[in-house]
Amino acid sequence: MPWSENDYPASMKNLPEEVRNKAIEIANALLEEGYAEGRSIAIGIDRARDAVGEGQGSDKGRPVYHLKPKENGDGWQLVKEGSESSIAAGETKSEVSDRAKEHVQEQEGILVIHREDGSIQDRLYEN
Repeated sequence: MPWSENDYPASMKNLPEEVRNKAIEIANALLEEGYAEGRSIAIGIDRARDAVGEGQGSDKGRPVYHLKPKENGDGWQLVKEGSESSIAAGETKSEVSDRAKEHVQEQEGILVIHREDGSIQDRLYEN
């Protein structure tokens, strides 16, 4: 069963949000490759800590932004990780996507694009 930002293993509960999201992404990929659930979780957490640099608040010093559905399900929004305020919002994902990419590029950040179910679709490192 793939995990998402809202539904993940209990062992990921106390990880910083950024590390947890990366661990979820890695663990899901390992599951698709046929790894056992427990092994996927352990490897995902370990690799996420290395990749993100636990506790830095950003991905290797770069701010992380999320293009994701609004909580109420009414449209899409761009949010900086660690904040609840929308930087950009719109009715459709494509409507917000161009503005999100432009903003993230200006900030020399990383854009995490989510699917409608909250799972991670892609991470863009364009700088």
